[in-house]
Amino acid sequence: QVLLVESGGGLEQAGDPLRLSCAASGRTIDDYAMAWFRQAPGKEREFVAGISHKSSTYFADSMRGRFTISRDNAKRTVYLQIVSLRPEDTAVYYCAARNKFVTMKPDDYIYWGQGTQVTVSS
Repeated sequence: QVLLVESGGGLEQAGDPLRLSCAASGRTIDDYAMAWFRQAPGKEREFVAGISHKSSTYFADSMRGRFTISRDNAKRTVYLQIVSLRPEDTAVYYCAARNKFVTMKPDDYIYWGQGTQVTVSS
């Protein structure tokens, strides 16, 4: 089992930068693909970004160029960075893990964090 805990969310201003962190415990994450999803009120959970166990990165089309994802296996931590927030980025952001390879399907992921709320005001 792997416990995932997200942090870094809160009330933010449009145009601000943001970095979310996902800290893992229970075992190393070296063999896992890690991903970020988000879910806005009344909407389905959507894929944001993923990073494979070999550090290949993947982004949803609408996220590409605005988000970056990185991992530090020694710290057992995965990061999601946004250069400039938009109001439409408001959502609960979830960290998730599965074996080796990134997919965009929430049902493919075995481990999930509890989520961190990001609210962006203009």
